[in-house]
Amino acid sequence: MVHCVFCNLSSNGQAIFIAIVICISLFSITHVDASIHEYKNEAFIRRSNSFFFHGGSEGLYASRLPNVLSSPEDKPLNGKSFIRFESITFQRTKESAENKNEMQQKTGLVEALIVEVTDRDKIGAAYLNSSALCCTADLAKDRACKAGEVIIHQDPNNPDGPKRLQTFFEGKNAEAKMNPQTIQINSTGMYYLYFMFCDPELIGMRVNGRTVWRNPDGYLPGKMGPMMTFFGLMSLAYLALGLVWFFWFVKYWKNIIHLHNHITVVIGLGMCEMAFWYFEYANFNSKGRRPIGITVWAVTFGAIKKTVSRLLLLVVSMGYGVVRPTLGGGITSKAMLLGITYFIASEALGLLENLGTINDFSGKARLVLVLPVALLDACFIVWIFSSLSQTLEKLQIRSAAKFALYQKFTNSLAIAVLISIAWIGIEMYFNATDPLSEMWKRAWIISAFWILLAFVLLVVICVLWAPSHNPTRYAFSEETVDNSDDDEDRIPLSGSAVKVVGDVATKLERKERKTSSAPEQYLLGHVEDLEEDKRE
Repeated sequence: MVHCVFCNLSSNGQAIFIAIVICISLFSITHVDASIHEYKNEAFIRRSNSFFFHGGSEGLYASRLPNVLSSPEDKPLNGKSFIRFESITFQRTKESAENKNEMQQKTGLVEALIVEVTDRDKIGAAYLNSSALCCTADLAKDRACKAGEVIIHQDPNNPDGPKRLQTFFEGKNAEAKMNPQTIQINSTGMYYLYFMFCDPELIGMRVNGRTVWRNPDGYLPGKMGPMMTFFGLMSLAYLALGLVWFFWFVKYWKNIIHLHNHITVVIGLGMCEMAFWYFEYANFNSKGRRPIGITVWAVTFGAIKKTVSRLLLLVVSMGYGVVRPTLGGGITSKAMLLGITYFIASEALGLLENLGTINDFSGKARLVLVLPVALLDACFIVWIFSSLSQTLEKLQIRSAAKFALYQKFTNSLAIAVLISIAWIGIEMYFNATDPLSEMWKRAWIISAFWILLAFVLLVVICVLWAPSHNPTRYAFSEETVDNSDDDEDRIPLSGSAVKVVGDVATKLERKERKTSSAPEQYLLGHVEDLEEDKRE
């Protein structure tokens, strides 16, 4: 039996590991805004000779309506794509305010820049062979820019290029309010919002308020929009699979085994997960905020389904219901421990990714939670294929039909793993070559692939282990038991452990079989296997 790294930890080590995962998850969830980006006393960081704060980034489609938005109360919103600034205030330090002359009307400048990712090279003095982002006195002499402002190389043929919104401090006021305004998006692209200032005396300034981002069809970011349709289609796919499985289940209910109940649970969890995600995205699209209740339930159902699916693959690979009637206490406890740990890690990662603004979690925080999930997935894969190898070895000499069944399952699983590895390579290449999300229109395919692959594997299991009038093709039979396993896995089938089925003649037949010589016992078992194969 192959053990994962987690299983080799002491009980204290396992408890500490689980506690760390839970704490990281809880401390990472601060708010549940999405396309409504809120700023709560946010600080600026230095870059080159400027100071900036990243206010958000989303993929936005061009508005379908030609008219320009004039006020936050414009309705209807359908067909309009925009970024709206609401209650944005800038607060500078008292020292910075006191150093200003109260007779001056404008004593500090803060700029909000809306930049489409393809126009990023138009910010700064790169076209003047300078690394500066703010205009200096020397650059201003050439009338290329205004001193104290962020340099923008505006293309006269592209009026929708980088947009600049300016806010000034007045006199010795410590606070400056940005005028509420709405910027309509007339060109499809990935947009970044930056708040920037160039005056070193404004160091320590903070920003508060919020911005609202909207696409023509709702508040869903462009890279997430197709996922709502995908979840709707997957809900129908799980529903169709559930109806077919229910028909089989009812038709052959007399021949149902425990494995069929486990498959039914996975199908039900998949239906709930897809339905919750669809309603979560629909609510998000209509209101701009992610409903915390639906989101948590969707993440939880997803984590439970992933865990149960992996445990289902594991117990099938071990030959549960085919080679052995039970897994044994030792194996069951290890599998449950691995499953609970995977559920906690997957739940933490899902909550971190889906609660909060679209880009509010740091790469390091996500990496801390991605690594445990990846490690536990590797444990499942190694354990599954190790168990499959042992199960195939047992069935090869005992039942040709069951061996063929497991061969098909092994081949399907191997193909899925190879496709997964190839897709991971594609995903890594995609992320490495697109750090600024320029290919945001295709980003949804990355997430959709894993959901679709899990569904296909579930369909394969449903087909291979479908209920039928002839359960002997996969059901457990005593002849297939191998008593050469480890002590913790051994299942006694002699003496009092054998369940008496049938009349006295059956008991006598079994006694005769036990007292027979080794060659006769082998011959009888071989003949019975041939008869079983014929029936199948």
